[in-house]
Amino acid sequence: MTSETINATAAGGWTLGDLTVNRIGFGAMRLTAGADGTPSDRDRAVAVLRRAVELGVNHIDTAAFYFSPLRSANELINTALAPYPDDLVIATKVWAGRDPSGDWRWASPAELRGQVEENLRQLGRDHLDVVNLRVPRSKATGSIAEHFGALAELREAGLVRHLGVSNVPPGQLAEARAIAPVVCVQNACAIGVPGVEQEFIRACGEQGIAYVPFFAIAGRGREAGVTGDEHDPVLTVARTHGATPAQVRVAWTLGLGPHVLAIPGTGDPAHLEENVAAGALRLTGEDMALLSSVPHV
Repeated sequence: MTSETINATAAGGWTLGDLTVNRIGFGAMRLTAGADGTPSDRDRAVAVLRRAVELGVNHIDTAAFYFSPLRSANELINTALAPYPDDLVIATKVWAGRDPSGDWRWASPAELRGQVEENLRQLGRDHLDVVNLRVPRSKATGSIAEHFGALAELREAGLVRHLGVSNVPPGQLAEARAIAPVVCVQNACAIGVPGVEQEFIRACGEQGIAYVPFFAIAGRGREAGVTGDEHDPVLTVARTHGATPAQVRVAWTLGLGPHVLAIPGTGDPAHLEENVAAGALRLTGEDMALLSSVPHV
């Protein structure tokens, strides 16, 4: 596939509430720093964002806490893409946050408005398309009603268009849906995901809710990116299709269901084109069965 024929529309589309997006999107976390933690090249990051939109990407995932020394993902998005295309959907997340020194902190329900407004200022918008409530791991079995209720109030006030939840099990999704409509679930998911999460993915589809995996390429490497040797089944499927292992991982993600959206991130223009091209890669049932043999992570 040549760069002239690569387009995110090849992956098909899905609706987040009343917003239609192509199933191949872009995650902004990798824009702010190199693999060694040094600030990214600003011009290159801006160019990657503009190229993503040229390739049909109309769903960008970001957060105010995506920053490194000298770089802010939201500011880069604003610089590269404002005034924004009418069909561009920008999703962000709150509850998690970082102070100016970079130290992590978790907001109280009353502080969520300030986090939403911070995203609005950085992105240069008067409302946010989608806001995910990013649940801390320490609250994996607790109630999220107070925090999600605060977000629902911001939706009623017009600062937020649609709501999602992140890092949640089925019970917390049900709790959130009892408060306000939920358009997406954003959980960590990659080849080797446990069966219980695969059941949750299917349940989201049955409820008409988008499932948006993060770390789909990085897997166990998480924030550090891909680490260690690739699993043999991934390499086998990659050779069969003349694709890269990363493309197989993206295609596997999309193969989980029509409601599953991919948001691979990169600061490399060539990797961007490879990721978007993966939207046209169709894995067979045999491929998916082989990949299911990868150990759970």
